[in-house]
Amino acid sequence: MEKLIVLLIPFIGTSLGAAAVFLMKNKVSPKIEKTLLGFASGVMIAASIWSLLIPSMEMAEEQGKIAWLPALIGFFAGVLFLLAIDSIVPHLHLNADKPEGVKSRFSKISMMLFAVTIHNIPEGMAVGVAYAGAASGNSGMTIAGAFALSIGIAIQNFPEGAIISLPLKGEGISKGKAFLLGILSGVVEPIGGLITILLASRIVPLLPYMLSFAAGAMFYVVVEELIPEAHSGDHSNLGTIGAALGFALMMVLDVAL
Repeated sequence: MEKLIVLLIPFIGTSLGAAAVFLMKNKVSPKIEKTLLGFASGVMIAASIWSLLIPSMEMAEEQGKIAWLPALIGFFAGVLFLLAIDSIVPHLHLNADKPEGVKSRFSKISMMLFAVTIHNIPEGMAVGVAYAGAASGNSGMTIAGAFALSIGIAIQNFPEGAIISLPLKGEGISKGKAFLLGILSGVVEPIGGLITILLASRIVPLLPYMLSFAAGAMFYVVVEELIPEAHSGDHSNLGTIGAALGFALMMVLDVAL
């Protein structure tokens, strides 16, 4: 039950955010969108450091390994993994006109959803591997820490859900379908988290690599997608403020819990 709650919390955050399509008539204003994107960046950067990279090094040291080596290898493996997916899967980022990945005949809406799915993969992995690390009992991690990471990601998923569903409504989709698609975009998180838990629980010696792998994947999303979108055009300072707030909140959550 505990495992299920940890995995579902981020998905609930996305779903609640997607429900904004029933409450708001227009899309999120550019100022608010930049602040929220910056906030998400700050949460993910802090989570990568305190919830993933530091525990990775601590666990590697406990296993008698060079503390920084598994973190370094896993981190770059995560970056390269997301880079490969980003290069192969056709997708369209928010507020972009030109799709990325291989050429396809997918609709604009489908490619927008693919972009969000790519974004959500490392978040689900991060929650799953954090829980697996705590469950292993020898990683210096705690279930409370896994909950903190899950809550932090859910907080940044809430505005993200709105940023997804409202533009879909703007594309002419009904509110109900936009809400459903917004929810579906977050399904990959609990699924990815569960798969990661099942794998990690069977190969405990690889946990330091898996923790840093999730950190690298999240770092890629932040630098490739969130920060550029938060700082494009006017009012880029709002993205910076949002990032600082998100970083501080996730840091406090992780340390306090």
